[in-house]
Amino acid sequence: MITRTLQQRIEGNLFKGKAIIVIGARQVGKSTLFRQITEKLEEPVLMLNCDEPEVKELLAGMNLTELKLMIGKHRVVVIDEAQRVPEIGMTLKRITDNFPEVQLLVTGSSSFELQNRLNEPLTGRKYEYHLFPVSTRELLEHGGLIAVKQSLESRLIYGSYPDIVNHADEAKELLMNIAGSYLYKDILALEDVRRPALLEKLLVALALQVGSEVSYNEIAQTVGSDSKTVEKYIDLLEKCYIVFRLGAFNRNLRTELKKSKKVYFYDNGIRNAVIQNFAPLSMRNDVGALWENFFISERIKANEYEGRYAKSYFWRTTQQQEIDYIEEADGQFTAFEMKWNPRKKTTPLPAVFLKTYPVAQEAVVTPENYLEWL
Repeated sequence: MITRTLQQRIEGNLFKGKAIIVIGARQVGKSTLFRQITEKLEEPVLMLNCDEPEVKELLAGMNLTELKLMIGKHRVVVIDEAQRVPEIGMTLKRITDNFPEVQLLVTGSSSFELQNRLNEPLTGRKYEYHLFPVSTRELLEHGGLIAVKQSLESRLIYGSYPDIVNHADEAKELLMNIAGSYLYKDILALEDVRRPALLEKLLVALALQVGSEVSYNEIAQTVGSDSKTVEKYIDLLEKCYIVFRLGAFNRNLRTELKKSKKVYFYDNGIRNAVIQNFAPLSMRNDVGALWENFFISERIKANEYEGRYAKSYFWRTTQQQEIDYIEEADGQFTAFEMKWNPRKKTTPLPAVFLKTYPVAQEAVVTPENYLEWL
């Protein structure tokens, strides 16, 4: 079993009178993480899965007397997929305020549902963490350097969901199941998402444009919709931790692009499942896009887990000068170019950017050196 980086941080905040919330995509290991934590506690644990209709109905609007009866002598209460319960924030607030000896552990798969319902009721009463598919550092600590290097091509193609990492021989079947059964579950539960076929077309369009600038108008024409609907659906996909957007960095130069966006997937395997392409790297023409998606998503995981508060962008000008990925932290910039082939000649970073902004570090990231940044 791979030990998740968040486990130690969560264990250090147990029984401090605050709920612990872990959010992230379905199947990234949230329930398993809490199970590993609670097995070490030797405390009575109450497990509640809100995907079950009876549990969802039970937790909706429980009064204090009912909560007391439900919790009983349990010292730990785990509530899985809490976003499924209306007004869950008020229920969690009642538990936190009235049962200070009870540790609440809560998971949610969609930030737009869970955060909207939690932020106000649980202000000052929670620790919140994001869990992603298995990170490079987690694999390194579990299997060592050789295992990480040997698994790179597999991760570029099949991604890093825990089930995929632990059952590599069944990767394709497992991924198609995740992409088919779980990917849209929370989004399609919303009343205003009425076109699942459009959602699938949109995901395919985004998967084929990884690493390229995305135009909502162009995608709308491709999928047969309008730009506002496309933007709304991308926003929902982002809030379900399927994709994330990078904005174009602009500040001082008139020639900088201002409104452009790029869209990446949190996991390469999901991206490839969407377009149903699991061909080996030697037979693909999208290796550069896979490498770029992989490194940026891994860097975002690393920053989150290490507590590095960095804003992420890409940069491009109207003269086609560009930088693949930029991080801004404490007023300093780190600029990255991604190259799958380390022997391929690289173009120096644009001088105009280096002259205009305080660049602390710059790097050309290849399979030979990427671990330095993760």
